[in-house]
Amino acid sequence: MGTVRVGPRTTGWQLALSCSLLAVLTASGCSSCAGPDPQVSVSTTSSATVSARTTPKSFAPAPQSSRPTGPYPVASVVDGDTIRVDVNGVEERVRVLGIDAPELHNPPECFGQEATDYATSLLTGASVQLLRDDSQDDRDRYGRLLRYVFLPDGTNVGADLVAHGYAFEYTYDGPYLYQDLLKQNETAARTQGAGLWSAATCNGRPPATEASAATNKVTSAAVPSDAPPGCVIKGNINTKGDKIYHVPGDDSYDETVITTSKGERYFCSTEEAEAAGWRAAQR
Repeated sequence: MGTVRVGPRTTGWQLALSCSLLAVLTASGCSSCAGPDPQVSVSTTSSATVSARTTPKSFAPAPQSSRPTGPYPVASVVDGDTIRVDVNGVEERVRVLGIDAPELHNPPECFGQEATDYATSLLTGASVQLLRDDSQDDRDRYGRLLRYVFLPDGTNVGADLVAHGYAFEYTYDGPYLYQDLLKQNETAARTQGAGLWSAATCNGRPPATEASAATNKVTSAAVPSDAPPGCVIKGNINTKGDKIYHVPGDDSYDETVITTSKGERYFCSTEEAEAAGWRAAQR
């Protein structure tokens, strides 16, 4: 129902009834009264597209004051979780919120190329809508916009990548708008062995016990000269600002250099690294 119009001949009881009806419709979530809701997948058409994959019934995010903007043309795909978008004539780098795709470079990680290729197939030639999350920063320390990205048909790009096993759910700084959704998608992808969760590809993240066992195999010759005694796990921060630790035996361990001035450091155990906010590298 639209706006209730009250004319000069409206009686008291008619006014009261109209107000009550409007309140009921508003409380029940009447879409024509309240407008599009950023909690669901956003479409560029007049009615939002809602899919079971991107909007589970249990999802109940905090209220949002910001609304989707766009559509904006995608200029290029950097990797699985970063794109370049033409925002009103300015090319902006956009980091997709809530996900972490394997690295394509510095150093390359398992399924990094596949994740980039999949994102490219989704986004090349597309125009997207962007949604800021009020609970997160507007930009990261590299100047990239932090946004949820939606295709014209309403597809939540981050949720789609996680659902198909091309990215992990990633919580950077406290709860965020689509956290429940992305965690559910990651659980489903892991259970189904999709993408990087398959035993034939990356088999997901290396478990801490496996990483610890690899650490125990290190020889004195392989210990970095600047590492504290007994602390040989390398806590790297990549070009996207993601904190990733490498244990001896990882493919990229030897080529990873720790620069303490950037906030990088060594850890004595995988538990210590994860408690400090680092995640395991893909092998």
